[in-house]
Order: sequence, then C-alpha cells, then structure tokens
Amino acid sequence: MRILISNDDGIAAQGLAELERAARRLSDDIWIVAPDGNRSGFAHSITFRKGFDIERVGPSRYVCSGTPADCVIGAMSWVFRDGALPDLVLSGINEGRNVAEDVSYSGTMAVAREAALRGIPGIAFSRPRDGRELDAAGSDWLAGRIQDFWQSRAEWALDGHWLSVNLPKQVPAHMRMAKIGRDKVANRVIIHQETADRAVIEPLADRAYASTPGDENHLIDSGIASVICFNWMGQAEVPSHALKDMTTDAA
Repeated sequence: MRILISNDDGIAAQGLAELERAARRLSDDIWIVAPDGNRSGFAHSITFRKGFDIERVGPSRYVCSGTPADCVIGAMSWVFRDGALPDLVLSGINEGRNVAEDVSYSGTMAVAREAALRGIPGIAFSRPRDGRELDAAGSDWLAGRIQDFWQSRAEWALDGHWLSVNLPKQVPAHMRMAKIGRDKVANRVIIHQETADRAVIEPLADRAYASTPGDENHLIDSGIASVICFNWMGQAEVPSHALKDMTTDAA
C-alpha cells in the first residue's frame, strides 16, 4: 500500500513524525510531501500565478513552499508523475482539534479533501494542543485504526467523501462517530496598531469549547476519538419559491 502523508503544521512538526511512525507499521511505501513551514488556517487555497517549489530532502521525502493543498497537487503531478499514485492519503496529526467551523478553513482538512477530489481515500487526524505524544501503544492503536479505515474504504471513500478524526488527549481510546458541533476559533483579535485609517489585526486561535452531547468536543473531552465523514460533493435542494423570487429579482 502506497501512503502519502502531509499536514499544515510543516514538515518538522511532531504530529507528522508520529503519523509517519504509525503508517510505517502498515507499509514500507511511505511518502512525505509537507509544507516548509506552518500553514495553519490556509484552508483549501492553491498557489496560482506565481507557483510553488517542491524539493526532495530525503528518500521519499519532499518539502513544499506552497499550501497544504499544493502539497497534494505537487505530489500527484510531479512526485508520482512516473509511478503509481498513492492508495491512501493521511494528514496531520494536527496540533489542535479540528471541529465544527474549523473544517472550512483547516489546512489539515484540505489535504484529505484534495485527495478525495482526486478519487483517493483521505483521512485527516487532529488532537488537542495539550494531547500526549504517541507512545508505542498509541502508535500501534493509531496504525490499527488506519488499517480499519483502509479495509472499510468502500463504505466511506465515495464521491468526494473523506474522514476527519479528532483524537482525545491520550490514546488508545474508544472511537465513535460524532455529530458536527458549533464551536469557533478567532472570536477574539488583538489590534496591534491602529490609526484612523489603518489597523494591524491578529486573530487569536482560542475558542469557547462549546459542545452538545455527541458532538466532536463532547467526545474529545470525554476521552473518545471522534470521527466524521464529510462529503465535498453534497448538495441541498433550493426551495422552488426561492428560485422564483430570484428569477423575478434578476428580471
């Protein structure tokens, strides 16, 4: 099994090394393509117009000057140009939980989402900032969960679906499907400088940790790993009367 691993915290991140150790329990065909620095909050942005660099820094190991999504694009279009594409794409382990609204602007999610858009199973892993580094037992546990997801991919890796897995502070742990909660980072900002016409604003990555029974935060704080299967290709019906109103307004 060929596995591609990336993240948004950068190639030197501890979480990436831990995810790689777990993946190597399942396969010897492991490839790393990760950003050269932290790209948290870059969402699914792609570097247009100016391009980005990918450089080999070791056996099956590359660093990318672009975004997390660029890492996958570069891997598929250049790193694997003359060989087989990955069977599975893993992202993380992100430093910080990815819950609720985070999914829309998480670079960790972008890696798994980009894989899904290309028809390759993708799984994004995250954990609380105060989570413990994986020991041997934790690494074995994570490898087992990846193997389980791989074996069941026919049930979830369809039509743009990918998995978001939030680990609790410590594993091994029980794992459950979660409801999507409502929690948001960047509710507060620091205004470093301001005049009447200009301000320098820094959003803060803190949150309220709001939760309802069964959502991601509730499971994580209960010591349970949460899993959500997202679908990029989902579509909701627009009420016919709304379409009529839109047509009338446009006219």
